[in-house]
Amino acid sequence: MLNKEKVIIIGSGPAGYTASIYTARANLAPLCFEGFKAGGMPGGQLMTTGIVENFPGFPQGISGQDLMMNMRTQAEHFGTRFIMEDIQTIDLNKNPFTIVSMNGSEYSAEALIIATGATTKRLNIPSELKLWGKGISACAICDGALPFFRNKPLAVIGGGDSAIEEADHLTKFGSKVYLIHRRDELRASKIMQQRALNNPKIEVIWNKIIEEFIGETMLEGLKLKDTITSEISTITVSGAFEAIGHIPNTKFLNGQIKTNEKGYIVTSPDSSLTNIEGVFAAGDVQDPVYRQAVTAAGTGCMAAIDAERYLIQTHS
Repeated sequence: MLNKEKVIIIGSGPAGYTASIYTARANLAPLCFEGFKAGGMPGGQLMTTGIVENFPGFPQGISGQDLMMNMRTQAEHFGTRFIMEDIQTIDLNKNPFTIVSMNGSEYSAEALIIATGATTKRLNIPSELKLWGKGISACAICDGALPFFRNKPLAVIGGGDSAIEEADHLTKFGSKVYLIHRRDELRASKIMQQRALNNPKIEVIWNKIIEEFIGETMLEGLKLKDTITSEISTITVSGAFEAIGHIPNTKFLNGQIKTNEKGYIVTSPDSSLTNIEGVFAAGDVQDPVYRQAVTAAGTGCMAAIDAERYLIQTHS
């Protein structure tokens, strides 16, 4: 049986939940596929974040899980229906669009909002999993100002522009910042390299990879392996920020929507419109620059308003 919907939102987190709130309040009776395993857990990256201090309205901070559950509850209060499943296939060749969930159920949607986010690349070693959110993070801008990082030695793992931006940002809070790179030269642009090399609080550690994150309940240090000699060394740090890239969660789209060279969905300027009429994108899946909870929520609002206007136009 085909389940007919006006609006389907694929993805949760700040973008998906905000889009759910706005479309529900517009009486569009949205259906939101929160996801299950693809791209991480329902609720997005904030579900693995400890304290969020930079989301407006919470002067004492709020846990990432509480923030996401508050948003979800608010969306549900206004009438959003949630399904905790991933998408198996999607057909965007004609409107209404056809969606098949992982359990084989079929849905159609007159408007579609994609808010599937981006997955941070990780090192995938056992000690990383144990200490993630306990000193290990993928966002210095989000977490760098937290009290337990202040005036402590910190580390950034990576060698691109993002890694240097994160290291530079952390010098405002940490006593020292190690920039750990697996090669003997940085991948970052020349101007960014000079920013790192000329900053007295940043020390670049060349030709090293992370062998192990040290600590029981909180990160205490890093065990490093030399990529040339295989020599093992350790450094003491209270925070490690992985800046090795993100992967936008667009695989399920099977190339049906225009993306940039890194796979992020391309939206029209000052809007959430994609190259397919009736399909809108919000959050980190279309934002390779800011990647903040508040900007994701903002684009979720934009996508909901754009979808509402689109439906009004098509039904007028």
